Amino acid sequence: MPATAYPHVEINADGEPCIDGTRTRVIDVAIDHVAYKWGAEAIQRQHPHLSLGQIHSALAYYFDHQEELDRHIRERERVIDEFFTHTPEPPIAAKLRALRQQST
Repeated sequence: MPATAYPHVEINADGEPCIDGTRTRVIDVAIDHVAYKWGAEAIQRQHPHLSLGQIHSALAYYFDHQEELDRHIRERERVIDEFFTHTPEPPIAAKLRALRQQST
């Protein structure tokens, strides 16, 4: 995989920046930071297979490419929202809701 100017970050076969030696994408670390406001130590607790150096390098990559990665995050959110908008509710969900209403 091609190396980048960031230690611990390489570009995978799909063209996405990943933490070297792992399948963890930089965008996944960035989402943890943006969505949950986690710092490197909190991210490491959720991803104990990553070193603090790997996490800091991924965050540096994110901040240097923030506009592009934020656009990718928004696109992922749009696709997920669209999926759930067009996916019918599972029958079990309606049954559980009916049971919950009966018990109140």
